[in-house]
Parts: sequence; C-alpha cells; structure tokens
Amino acid sequence: MGYKKIIFFSVFISLLSCKKNTDENAEFDKIYNNIKNKYAPDKRVELFNINFSKKNDNLILSGETTTKIAVSILVDSLKLKNETILNKIRVLPDSAVGSNSFAIARNSVINIRSNPKHSAELGTQGLLGMPLKVLDKKGDFYRVQTPDKYISWVDKGGITRMNKSNFDNWNASKKVIFTENFGNVYSKKDTNSSIVSDISLGGVLQYLSEDNNFFEVKYPDNRIGYISKNEALVYDSWLLNTSANPNNIEHISKTMLGFPYLWGGTSAKGMDCSGFTKMVYLMNGFIIPRDASQQINAGIIVDENLTFDGLQKGDLLFFGKKATEKSKQRVTHVGIWLGNNEQEFIHASGNVHISSMKENHPLYDEFNKNRYLGSRRYLGVKDDLIIDLKKKLKE
Repeated sequence: MGYKKIIFFSVFISLLSCKKNTDENAEFDKIYNNIKNKYAPDKRVELFNINFSKKNDNLILSGETTTKIAVSILVDSLKLKNETILNKIRVLPDSAVGSNSFAIARNSVINIRSNPKHSAELGTQGLLGMPLKVLDKKGDFYRVQTPDKYISWVDKGGITRMNKSNFDNWNASKKVIFTENFGNVYSKKDTNSSIVSDISLGGVLQYLSEDNNFFEVKYPDNRIGYISKNEALVYDSWLLNTSANPNNIEHISKTMLGFPYLWGGTSAKGMDCSGFTKMVYLMNGFIIPRDASQQINAGIIVDENLTFDGLQKGDLLFFGKKATEKSKQRVTHVGIWLGNNEQEFIHASGNVHISSMKENHPLYDEFNKNRYLGSRRYLGVKDDLIIDLKKKLKE
C-alpha cells in the first residue's frame, strides 16, 4: 500500500472513530438529560451531576447525586446499549459525612453559601434550631439541605452535627420559639446576666423548664440559657394557636417593615424578596419554597388577566421578564398583596416597604406594575410544595 493510501486510510479510520464517539456522546447525553429532567430538574433542591468517560471499553460514570433511583435508571438504560459500566457516582450523603448525616443550626442565623468558602454568594440562611440534612463535606464546610430542600454549603461553626437517633430526639423534643424580631438568650434568669447568644425571629431551642418569667432552654450543642417569656412561646402552643389567615399574613408582614434587603437573606437580620415572603409564611406556620422562581410554581393561579381583580390579601405577586418567542418567562421578584382598597403590596426591595399598583397613590410603583407576571394563592391550598407545619405536628 502506497504512502498516500496509508495516510488516507488512517484519516478515514480516525474520522469514523470520531463520528462513533460523537454519536455515542450524543446518545449518552440524551439519556442523561431525560433522567435529569425527570428526577432532578432543579439543581437547587436535587443534585444529579454525572460525567461520562471511556477506558478499556468500559464506560466510567462519575459525579454526584442525591437521587439513588436516578442512578439506577441511568445504569440500566446504558446497559441496554450494551455498555460495560464502571459506576463511580457518589450518592450523597456518603462516607464523607459518616453517620452524622444530620445537623441543627446552632447560631441565631447561619449563612448558607453557593460554594464551600466564605467569599461565595449567599444562597440562603437558616435560623437557630433549624433541622438540616448533611450531604457532603469539603474542608471546613458542609453541604446541607434545608427543610425547603434547598442545597448549599455552611461552615462548620454554624451547625451541630448529629446521627439519626440524636436528630430524631431533637425533633421530637418540646421546644420554645422566639417571637420577637431580635433578642438575647441569657446565662441566668436575669436580663442583666451575661449573654449566651443573640436570637432572632423564628429561632427555636429545646424546652427544659419554666417559671413565671423565663424559659430554660437548651441549644443543640448542649449550651443552657434563659429566654424571657415575654419574647417567646412554647412551640407547639404557638403553632396550634396560629391562625393562617389573610389578616395575620398582613400583620406579620408589617412587623418586618424597614428590615434591610440582603441578597440570599431569609432572616430578620436581612432578607431578599423571596426571603421576606418565606419568613412571613413561616411565622404563619408554613414552609414555602426558597426562591421567587420556585414560589411561582406553588399554590394556585389567581388574577390570570393581570388586572389585580379577585386578589386576596396574602396572595403572592410575581414580577420579572415576560416570555417572548425567543425566551422563557423569568421571575426575578415577589411581594405580598395587601389590597386595602388601595392596591397595596408589601415587598423587600432596598428594604421591606409598601408599594401600590394604583396610579394616583403616593406609593405608586410603576416599575413593578410594568413587569407584573401574575399571582399565586397559598392560603387554603393543598400543595406538596407548601409544608403545613400544623398538619405535620399532628401526624
């Protein structure tokens, strides 16, 4: 065979091989994307990050996921393609966290970030006493999942890790909830005694005892302190007596007027728009999704004609960019409808404040009116995305 023919044959074989690899990769990607779209469409609440590589005719799967069933389906689907699979996918939590795959927030507010470093973007926050799943560890940070299923990273100083037995005991124990915006837990039954820690709205600690003036409480890391009974309630009593109605939504929302805006914040120390709506509903006995783009998928649609007619106090209003032929709708802001015959709503933007959709109103918000996308009703609606804590307490 001549030299030119050898070169041509080698190039031809190489092209065939490249085409085969390209076709295989496209097929793998199609299978992977179909499974991901079904079992982990939102990376904020479910992980499914898988890589493909080939070595010695073995298809090597690596990466990480929080959904074991998706891995099983992926492996079975690839085997049907006559592939020999070497599965190196980490199903979280795994040995990186060991048996202590649960945690409780131990500070008044914990900052939960998009990546395992203090300089990373703030994704969300957790309140004192919040139960968490621990999924992974990297350096001094742990990847955790909050009760609303949000997944991100918190530094080790913010949590107390536990095994399942201790975690279940904590969750089943009698607790006290802090009902003022800000306060302190004291070392003695005396507000002039030294401070164990600060505490903010919605913080929860284990109940130990009480007298006429103080609750004795216990932290997840076993510290003991005292909270004034004027600032807290027994959690179960608070929850059972909480009336989640439109007027109470308005009342709670207005206790947060002036709170500063903080991207990623979900606490009295600072909150973004969806962090504000989340806190208002939490103090009415509900856990709702974290981000505005998730909150719009919960509840039932109201005000389909975008005229602000038929809205009920407590409904969530959503804002952003409307869908076009070339782009999907993009939700970037959320507020709570107050109505009050003045088309008022309350939202966190700069700080928590009241605005209006009424043109002659002194608080008229033309900017948000022009980007209004629609509203959702949560009150009185059964939805898996809206966790009713009162119902959960009775289970």
